[in-house]
Amino acid sequence: MKKIGIISRCDRDEVISFVKDIVKYLEQKAELLIETKTADRLGLNGTPIPEMRKRGADFVISLGGDGTVLRGIQEMNDPLPVLGINMGTIGFLVDVSPVDAFDVIDNVLSGFEVDERARLSVKINNELLPFATNEVVIITANPAKMLSYKISVDDAILEELRADGVVFATPTGSTAYAMSAGGPIIDPRVDGIVIVPLAPFKLSARPWVVPASSEIRIELTLPKKEAVVVIDGQYTRNIREEDRVFITKADKPARFVKTRKDGFYEKVRSKLA
Repeated sequence: MKKIGIISRCDRDEVISFVKDIVKYLEQKAELLIETKTADRLGLNGTPIPEMRKRGADFVISLGGDGTVLRGIQEMNDPLPVLGINMGTIGFLVDVSPVDAFDVIDNVLSGFEVDERARLSVKINNELLPFATNEVVIITANPAKMLSYKISVDDAILEELRADGVVFATPTGSTAYAMSAGGPIIDPRVDGIVIVPLAPFKLSARPWVVPASSEIRIELTLPKKEAVVVIDGQYTRNIREEDRVFITKADKPARFVKTRKDGFYEKVRSKLA
């Protein structure tokens, strides 16, 4: 019998009701490991997300939107495959509609393929922060005030400019904040990191795609200026001029249960039409 993790962080009544339906449907088909907050809502015993791999989970069902998926992955150092059921809006990381959920889950229980997606490792000085599946954003801590910063790639200066901030995205995250800021859409098979300035005060500032094997270093270049590092919209940390931010490709990828046969390009057309 397979072991399945269940994650849901949405408090909407319809989501909680659907989680109950999923749990009831699966309780005779698999051993369920329900994350703690969801289990509390259902009056059941819970399992912390970081413990699910240790407990032998085969994959995780995430009920919600992209944010729920990103929060779940961020709590796993070596992520389990995630099957996203879309209880939100567009949802690039949640392919399955509630109408199709039970049929898809039955198919997955009989076997599935895994789609691996690169993550980013982030350090401030020598402190390791949570990994990023979509993007790392460095943005001004003071609204309507620009940052001045320098970006180096493998010790070569890439850019020095003033801007509201900058986005460093994986190919998976290229369809999120980076795209909204004018960055390119990157096929997930491309092994690269997207760098997109946010509202740069420089006509020549353009997005870049650099090799994923690069070490990227970011420095603030004006004294007494503060910025905020935001990882996948879930984790925030303030930095100052004396801090150095380092971004590299993470050793462990994010993993997703493959459910679509039509591929990335069709997903982009259908989601962003």
